[in-house]
Amino acid sequence: MGMTSDRIEDIGRIKDIGPHPQSFDLERATEENTNYRSVAWSGRYLQVTLMSIPVGGDIGLEAHPETDQFLRLDAGSGRVQMGATKDKLTFEKDVSDGWCVLVPAGTWHNITNIGAVPMQVYAIYAPAHHTPGKVQITAAAAEADKDDAPAAWSVQPKHAPDKHG
Repeated sequence: MGMTSDRIEDIGRIKDIGPHPQSFDLERATEENTNYRSVAWSGRYLQVTLMSIPVGGDIGLEAHPETDQFLRLDAGSGRVQMGATKDKLTFEKDVSDGWCVLVPAGTWHNITNIGAVPMQVYAIYAPAHHTPGKVQITAAAAEADKDDAPAAWSVQPKHAPDKHG
């Protein structure tokens, strides 16, 4: 069984259909994504995003006080750094295709692409963190985006703003 056309936008990107049943080839979608961040699915309690980090680039040092994260590399290699404060990243690990990174809420974290090809990652946030269907072509575009909030129908904790390094 293939994906139905109503779930794929005409450019071939996964279409975020909101909190409705969905299935797609996550590995293929992650590997084919060329955008810094593309929101692939938004549920009431969690969200799936696809990321492509260029050679030498990084996800960006940040902490989500109320958001746990699961990240998985489907291509490329990176260096994960995490810690209790942005100045004390005591966890460091090199990761590559097939590795996952588990980030507890409140933990400062970053993944830097240390390989020779783009690092292809998918991330699962709980709770949802971005606007459903949002596409941010570059990290700079994501940083400048002031209209990137979870859907009103998503279940959110009392607001604690993200921290950026």
